[in-house]
Amino acid sequence: MKNFKAFLILILVISINFLTAQTVEEYLSQGDKLTKEFKNEKALEAYKNAEKIDSTNYEVKWRISRALVDIAEHLPAQTGEQEDKQLKMYETSLKYADEAVKLAPEKSITFLRKAIANGRIALFKGVFSVGSIVDQVKADAEKAIELNNGGNEFQGIAHYVLARTHAKISEKWAPARAVLGLGWADNEIAIEQFKKAAKLYPQLMMIHLDYARSLVREDMYQEAKKELETALNCPKLDEDDPGRLVEVKNLLTEVNEELE
Repeated sequence: MKNFKAFLILILVISINFLTAQTVEEYLSQGDKLTKEFKNEKALEAYKNAEKIDSTNYEVKWRISRALVDIAEHLPAQTGEQEDKQLKMYETSLKYADEAVKLAPEKSITFLRKAIANGRIALFKGVFSVGSIVDQVKADAEKAIELNNGGNEFQGIAHYVLARTHAKISEKWAPARAVLGLGWADNEIAIEQFKKAAKLYPQLMMIHLDYARSLVREDMYQEAKKELETALNCPKLDEDDPGRLVEVKNLLTEVNEELE
């Protein structure tokens, strides 16, 4: 009788665990929802739970990479110890992106996440001190664009990453960049890529803001005004958008002064 009761309890426990266990897809859906709510640490936890179930799933790997970047971007970096923690998180994000690329080398999103992780590392270390990393950012963004299977939003971000890379690097005097092997950067190419990004993902404020900055560099004030006015009406899709909105308004004031 005791053995029978123990057996029933065991069956009950197994049944409860089976009913309450979440699948990889459920954890990914949960993490995606949390990401949209800017609850990045909780999103990472959901993705890590998915990884425990399936460690060879590229959808899991690139999402972990994204969550790590989202968290690291907002870490304090006032001390050496804090900076080390931030850099380590970016490097871990790159590790996961690399794994995603190896698991799914035919997917745009894997190369996009690798480009973004490397981009954060390059910005952290100083883009003109890590030319090989910047070259890799460019190559991976171009590969993501070439594969073109990530959907409009992801492809828009891929064009944005490539545009921003050209824009950032081309800020430096061309002969000095050439010595560093970064002579390929061109603000006119940045403008072309920003235009494509804005068409694919028109709701993303950061695209219009950075597009406008590149246009201003070429004295294209009327075009810049149009992008900034579009940015004013963009929804909040990134947790840094409130701060970006201030930048949009300030730049729009400067542009309007130039147009008077």
